[in-house]
Amino acid sequence: MRSILKTLAALLLAALSAGAAWAATFTASLDRDAIALGEQATLSLKFEGIQPQNAPLLPDIAGLQFQYVGPSSSFSFINGQTSSSTTYNYLVAAQRAGEFTIPGMRADVNGQQLSSQPLKLTVTPAGAPSAAAVNSGSEPAFMKFTFPKNKIYVGEPAVGRLEVYIRDDVQNFASFQLTGSPADGFSAGKPAEMPNQRRRVQVGNHVYTIIPLAVPLVALRTGQLTLGPFTGSAVVVLPSQNQGGDPFLRQFFNQGEQKQVALATELFKVESVPLPEANQPANFTGAVGDFTMAATAGPTTVTVGDPITVRVQISGRGALDAVKLPAQDAWNNFKTFPPTSKLETSDQFGFQGTRTFEQIVSPQNADVHELPALTFSFFNPDDGQYHTLTQAAVPLTIKAAGTSPLPALAAAKNSPPENQALPDLLPIKENLGALATSAPPLLTHPAFLITQSLPVLAFLGALIWRRRTDHLANNPRLRRQRAVAQLVRAGLNDLKKFAADNKSDEFFALLFRLLQEQLGERLDCPATAITENVIDENPVLRGAPDATRGALRELFQLCNQARYAPVRGTSELNSVSAKFEKTVGELQEVKA
Repeated sequence: MRSILKTLAALLLAALSAGAAWAATFTASLDRDAIALGEQATLSLKFEGIQPQNAPLLPDIAGLQFQYVGPSSSFSFINGQTSSSTTYNYLVAAQRAGEFTIPGMRADVNGQQLSSQPLKLTVTPAGAPSAAAVNSGSEPAFMKFTFPKNKIYVGEPAVGRLEVYIRDDVQNFASFQLTGSPADGFSAGKPAEMPNQRRRVQVGNHVYTIIPLAVPLVALRTGQLTLGPFTGSAVVVLPSQNQGGDPFLRQFFNQGEQKQVALATELFKVESVPLPEANQPANFTGAVGDFTMAATAGPTTVTVGDPITVRVQISGRGALDAVKLPAQDAWNNFKTFPPTSKLETSDQFGFQGTRTFEQIVSPQNADVHELPALTFSFFNPDDGQYHTLTQAAVPLTIKAAGTSPLPALAAAKNSPPENQALPDLLPIKENLGALATSAPPLLTHPAFLITQSLPVLAFLGALIWRRRTDHLANNPRLRRQRAVAQLVRAGLNDLKKFAADNKSDEFFALLFRLLQEQLGERLDCPATAITENVIDENPVLRGAPDATRGALRELFQLCNQARYAPVRGTSELNSVSAKFEKTVGELQEVKA
């Protein structure tokens, strides 16, 4: 019996030794070596036979962006040999087309130097789908770009329209981002969705929802300019083709399959022409648009050298950033100081509003009787003409600067006569007067003790605050938990407002985002990767109460059905908001 135990112990020791002797390796791989601009590839860094403490740092490669997704681990015991591996996954997105090389990476793990092989990634330009592909309904989403003009002046502002089309059977459209917005020869602002302009149109055999985005643009140079192709990417959830049942009912209750789509527009060409030189005013500073001017000056009664504030307001529509106050050649009898300006816009593009200038001027002599007329010139691209605005002269009353008398020094009340000499020595005071009772020491005064303790209390408060700040900085999970809790609290208020205003589209869009953020925080994964599937697939949620999981599933289905279901009333939206608030409270009790 004792010999059998020795034999088993020897076999176990040999198995453990074989597992420990497993050679450590480090490999890098891409799930695909060619993508279109706007798509993403997955980079996997796999460590076998060794356990690194942290995710390795990736090299900085111009034109590529890496986003850390998370780790995965595996363990096996085969034929007496143990093996384990840890894989770190990254999403790779390209900012331009071309050939990219991800160099071999080195990792120092527990004193072992490991290296991976270099990888190549080919990124091809994204192309807009053909009209045949769009009409056939094979494109779940696509983009179009339109520009209001084929000819534009240098410095003229205009707004392009980027439209995102989403097919009616798409259950969810998330993680949309523009991966490229080339605008050669233009100054382009940030694209923004145009409020209250979503609509549904028939394209081919399908109905598409259009999400319009506005792109503010200003031409910077002359010649043939190009816009696009604008590229983007998104994750869509399409009905699964593997589930049976009635096709009509399947579009409502189908769990769906995720698919990443790359979007691209056609190339748009615009001719940019210079401003005409004929009839250009001498004081023209490059303002292009349609403007009005109002000016005030004050005070109007001053002394030579005193300041006068001139306030000029230029309002209208155009490239307000390029509006400058021209030099006033007629103000030669005034000392002028550089003007200050303030811009107030009234639209989301910054093309309409008021620029206010304030300039200090000072009259140099008493012969000045007025502030000369103020002029401002601009070019209006609508009629192709220059215009000059004139503000009438302001009458002034200028007083000559007089001489001020020197101040007289008041004589001392008991000063001695001018010729009387002061004594060299003063007599010693013989009578010291009455003795005063000394006050108690400051140490016995409560006010003194409180004053002395304030710095100590302030130091202790700062120390506690610093330690709490360091604790929060070293705990990203806690930071995310607090940020999501604040986001959910603010989102509940917005949900109630949308429900009161009966804005169902905005209500369900915000509801879906809050669900993603709260579940992402609980499951410690990116919020954009959250779909209804995590309710059944994630082990954390599988341990949640059935009522909570059922409520989450119902909320996801309501969000998915919102785009084709009838518009809900305020009472129904309030009921959904209350259910979400209750479900979030239960979800926050689930241990991650």
